[in-house]
Amino acid sequence: MDSAQVVVNAAVKLAEELKSKAIIITGEADFEKPDTPIPLYFASSKQKNIIDHLVASSKTKEEKTKEILDKIGQQASGKIEHVENISAIEFIMDEITEGNVIGIIESKDSYAIVVHNLEENTIVKKMKECDERVASYILRAILKIAFDISNTGREGKQIGTAFIVGDVEEVMMRSHQMILNPYAGQEDSDRDLKDRKNWESVKEFAQLDGVFVISEEGMVEAAGRYLDVDARDIDVEKGLGGRHVSAAAITRDTVSIAITVSQSGGVIHIYMDGKELMYIESTERAKRLN
Repeated sequence: MDSAQVVVNAAVKLAEELKSKAIIITGEADFEKPDTPIPLYFASSKQKNIIDHLVASSKTKEEKTKEILDKIGQQASGKIEHVENISAIEFIMDEITEGNVIGIIESKDSYAIVVHNLEENTIVKKMKECDERVASYILRAILKIAFDISNTGREGKQIGTAFIVGDVEEVMMRSHQMILNPYAGQEDSDRDLKDRKNWESVKEFAQLDGVFVISEEGMVEAAGRYLDVDARDIDVEKGLGGRHVSAAAITRDTVSIAITVSQSGGVIHIYMDGKELMYIESTERAKRLN
């Protein structure tokens, strides 16, 4: 039995003893799928051997050793963060619940098993900060739609959009329609994002310019809305466009939360009180193996 299989089997045993909610494997290791009722996820993450570039180096043995150790630390840290991000995304997608998650991180140079407590996950904690304004199940529904838009786009092309959630009256007063509102006059049953059958229409209208305005109850009030905000003092990540700036600004001026989907890069940003609360790399979703 090779080392990869030994590590996977050990991780499964540990996960079962800890009653973990999931096992997440990152890397390129070949292994037989273990027999376990615990959800098992795999996320590929190819990385170059950390010592390849040092082979022909003229540095001393001590210098090489220190650089290798530093790079091992950096690589391990990055892979642990990868496991944590995947755990948070699967939590948002209702695939796993709060509790311990076992991560197996692998590279050409080493294996490691980590135990991650989702209750201490940064993204999960940030999600809970939104609960006072928007119920978690509403926010999750919108994020699921945002993930789908980010990962698959529409009609073969990537698109970007934004959702402004909560404080509808104020948001509507500080915005105007760019086009006719496709949700005007629609029945509540056709605007309710708690019902999955309405998600496809949202993804279709995401191709329009402007933003969605959504109530705390998950009702789509408008699409194709233009935000009338002064965003001169809003500080967002460099390279992000006007959609992100105005979305952040409206959360400063109203008691709302903004979720933006980048047209390129597959990144979802969440803003509250005029500042970025968190961002999620939607492309980090893992494949479930059982």
